Amino acid sequence: MEYLVNSSEMKRCDSNTIHKIGVPSMVLMERAALSSVEELYDGSFNLEKVIVVCGSGNNGGDGFAVARLLYLNKINVDILFIGDERSCTKETKQQMDIVRKYGIRISKDLSFKNYTTIVDAIFGIGISRSIEGKYAEIIDKINRSQADVLSLDIPSGISADTGKIMGIAIKAKRTVTFGYKKVGLVLYPGAEYAGVVKVKDIGITDIGFENQYPFIYSYTKDDLKRIPKRQDYSNKGTYGKVLVIAGAVNMGGAAYFAAKSTYKMGVGLVKVFTPEENRTILQTMLPEAILSTYDKNNIDMESLKKAVNWASAIVLGPGMGIGKNTKDILSLVLSNTKVPLVIDADGINTIAKYPELLENHHKEIILTPHLGEMARLIKKDIRQIANNLIDESERYAGKQNIVCVLKDTRTIVSDGKSGIYVNQSGNNGMATGGAGDVLTGVIAGLLGQGMKILDAATLGVYIHGLAGDIASEKLGHYSVLADDIIDGINEVLKAF
Repeated sequence: MEYLVNSSEMKRCDSNTIHKIGVPSMVLMERAALSSVEELYDGSFNLEKVIVVCGSGNNGGDGFAVARLLYLNKINVDILFIGDERSCTKETKQQMDIVRKYGIRISKDLSFKNYTTIVDAIFGIGISRSIEGKYAEIIDKINRSQADVLSLDIPSGISADTGKIMGIAIKAKRTVTFGYKKVGLVLYPGAEYAGVVKVKDIGITDIGFENQYPFIYSYTKDDLKRIPKRQDYSNKGTYGKVLVIAGAVNMGGAAYFAAKSTYKMGVGLVKVFTPEENRTILQTMLPEAILSTYDKNNIDMESLKKAVNWASAIVLGPGMGIGKNTKDILSLVLSNTKVPLVIDADGINTIAKYPELLENHHKEIILTPHLGEMARLIKKDIRQIANNLIDESERYAGKQNIVCVLKDTRTIVSDGKSGIYVNQSGNNGMATGGAGDVLTGVIAGLLGQGMKILDAATLGVYIHGLAGDIASEKLGHYSVLADDIIDGINEVLKAF
């Protein structure tokens, strides 16, 4: 697990490291500078002529120290100081005095045209207002230069809390960040402006934010150990039974993708409840599935009740359409199920149309809306939701007593009370029809094997993204199909 911190948490960690642990601030600054120079030396940057652009805060102090280390290693380096010397922090003023004594050139060249690499040390994580005036002008010139840019801690102009652009921001080739990854480096557009992000351990302690809610976290490949283990002495009943209620006439693919990905996650049995018209396609493409079909004009509700009682987890919604059938099925399932339920696609759209369906429920429910579906659920503009992914998902999950999987480039998972998961796996090749149905099946596969709903939602999102990364690596971002993501699941789970 990887913690993501906001600006106040990071400042608390800095303060506790300095004042409670006793590590001097200048020691942390020196370690930050050393780790930044290490990145500059990895062969990705042209160090023929370097300029370090420094502000008056501690981020600028890191920059002065970087310039000194480059200078001592015979690199042709200049410094551009654009802050107010009277406003410098004590540490930054000390670093400035040191570089002056070394005789390092302080440049007044604002064109940047002669430099091959620019180190951005203008603003750190504390920026809280829009950048204007000379600072905006200099950032614009840096962005229009041909030089490679390394940002220290966070690209200047990006909010560490939200990833938003504060008027204007540096577009970095790489960002070296210290201690912990900041939320603003993960959420968009901050993630795009940061380029490749490298987290460097400079000795900062996590005392001050651990075990405090709300905390924000991501998974790493070590978290794949959470996947339910297979048992030597077992049978298909050991690994759960998932009911997939999906598909409408001419929409059999949604049922197929959800059911197949559920099976691929290791579930023992999958039953598909779908219109009779989908029988041939499902029996041909997924003969492993148990079929329970219905007449679209006369649903056998007793058969559905039996299927609901049979299952250890249920999927509802993919490809069902928004009509009376979906509403009736959703109402029956919510009234009768005692097992976890994943509601996706048209199940969500039906709830948006009939919100009373979720009133006073006492079920374990995961909703997996994309931005458009979320907009219909909470009656807000898509752009407003996109700009506040964490807040909106957390608020809705808490209000409805569900787990919300808010799907976007950075998918957010929240139950409104246990922290916020921000997913970092996946890629733009996964923007393809059926990918959401696959995610629903992956989550259901974990639920069917007994995982708790929040764990199944977070780990399912992570695995789905990893599978998409494998598919894109093999096929390229343009050519990934939903079936390719399912094939990627094989590779993710191989070690287990």
